[in-house]
Amino acid sequence: MAIFSKPGVPRFTVEVYQNAHLPEGGREVDAIVTVTSTGGGTTGETPIPAQLSPSAHTAREPGPDAAVVIMVDCSGSMDYPPTKMRNARDATAAAIDTLRDGVAFAVVAGTHQAKEAYPGGGRLAVAGPVTRQQAKEALRKLAPGGGTAIGTWLRLADRLLESSDTAIRHGILLTDGRNEHEEPEALRATLDACAGRFTCDARGVGTDWEVKEVTGIASALLGTADIVADPAGLAADFTSMMRATMGKEVADVALRLWTPLGAEVRFVKQVAPSMEELTGRRTESGPRTGDYPTGSWGDESRDYHVCVRVPSAAVGEEMLAARVSLVLPAPDGSTPRALAQGLVRAIWTDDLAASTSINPQVAHYTGQAELAEVIQQGLDLRKSGDVDGATAKLGRAVQLANRSGNEDTAKLLAKVVDVVDAATGTVRLKAKVTAEARMTLETRSTKTVRVKK
Repeated sequence: MAIFSKPGVPRFTVEVYQNAHLPEGGREVDAIVTVTSTGGGTTGETPIPAQLSPSAHTAREPGPDAAVVIMVDCSGSMDYPPTKMRNARDATAAAIDTLRDGVAFAVVAGTHQAKEAYPGGGRLAVAGPVTRQQAKEALRKLAPGGGTAIGTWLRLADRLLESSDTAIRHGILLTDGRNEHEEPEALRATLDACAGRFTCDARGVGTDWEVKEVTGIASALLGTADIVADPAGLAADFTSMMRATMGKEVADVALRLWTPLGAEVRFVKQVAPSMEELTGRRTESGPRTGDYPTGSWGDESRDYHVCVRVPSAAVGEEMLAARVSLVLPAPDGSTPRALAQGLVRAIWTDDLAASTSINPQVAHYTGQAELAEVIQQGLDLRKSGDVDGATAKLGRAVQLANRSGNEDTAKLLAKVVDVVDAATGTVRLKAKVTAEARMTLETRSTKTVRVKK
């Protein structure tokens, strides 16, 4: 493990967990890389009551170098029931109350087109007592009507965030319905255009939205996705999201992977706190070196699964299979700053016990990856009417959740299947499953439980 400390940047550490031993001729090396950031995020830890008066904000410490755009669904469906729109306005107001002084922000009203609700004029406001009050007054004018074209919301957010020279650019997006007034290709093109420019948390309120759309937005923009089935829970969720954003201290951190001549990267994926495939997001950064985006960081820890195929070698030989680094791009385009580094090794041995042992961290996250996959497959099979296939997949999910101690996922599965024996994965599909139970399980299927080290 190597640690590098730079002024103004949180302290990063990298720890590598692996079984480095391979049998003669063995080529595949797996490692779990734990990245931890400390010394940042303190600005986001203290809860800020939503009922604070505007004058109470004057005593706050300056906020991080950040800009935030909140995108609120104002389509016609937000009027069914009418409390949904009211809850969305209240939630946005709570998020605005959570902003730190000096943070740039804007509110976008989203329908089949995107409109600036506050401050307008293609600009961002600077958070303070006056602008917070003005923004909340503007929220009262938001009324439901029109369709849904989420790509237009994201493109407006991108233009607004581009006007700021802040390091951390973040969006919060709320929708209650499907993206019906925009072709899927248009949304994908927007996500491709916005990727790497800002991060975005996405939320679906109620149960009439499309899970894959919301999770796809969050995945492409390195944010979080979740369901808020009861609109009354929006304010607490928005406050939590904004508090997390206020805790970010450094943006655009990349996981840099160097591999030796003859080696190839099979995959790189984030495995905790949630599953996120990064393999296809690689950008070349030098000879046999590629960068994988990780987004913004505060005080937090994440785990990554790296798999490298190396050239085969004889017993007794050893090689560096990969060098994993955390790097921060320099604003002027010069050499990125190294934040931390770890080494992945390969050692060839004729000791059968050593070469066949599976590292506990690798085994755990391999199971968590399978858990997310079989949940999705099971729900898709259930939707298509394949009862036997769905039962087998969801039974396997119950078994994996039970084995890994993923209690949250086990509870969600129990709302979709009747568990006969968790240890063997013996289950029966429930005859009736609420949309909330199904969508919550699907939305949260990629959330993982960390291995006990």
